[in-house]
Amino acid sequence: MTVDSLLHALSEDTAYCKCIASIREFPRKEAEYGECPLHPSLASYLSRRGILLYTHQAAAVKAAGNGENVILTTSTASGKTLAFLLPVFEKLEQDPSATALFIYPTKALANDQLKAVQELEKETGIVVAPAIYDGDTPRDKRPGIRKSSRIIL
Repeated sequence: MTVDSLLHALSEDTAYCKCIASIREFPRKEAEYGECPLHPSLASYLSRRGILLYTHQAAAVKAAGNGENVILTTSTASGKTLAFLLPVFEKLEQDPSATALFIYPTKALANDQLKAVQELEKETGIVVAPAIYDGDTPRDKRPGIRKSSRIIL
């Protein structure tokens, strides 16, 4: 079943048609890309992966790099994680005493994001020793995480 046929069927179904206020189709928009200066290991990571930064990612990375507060709201799978990880890794590379705290609303999301942080650490060589620190973190692991992890989720 195509999206068009599903929408048509729903709009014709008496159980659903009164719940549909409007059906609109938006034309496809081509991606727009931007650039921003990055530490060579981060730029190399993006290049090896064939990743081009979208304009919203490049703008967010630049703003964060300039010390500005950034709020980025965009759809799922549009690059929010990379948009905040790049400036954090940039700062951690520049300042050996810097640390970062990432707060997530669910344990599942924290675990998912940990994988992204670990991948970026491995691929760039920027050592951050990421770890999850929450109510399930064993008490004997907590001091080590506080002492050595530069990114705590």
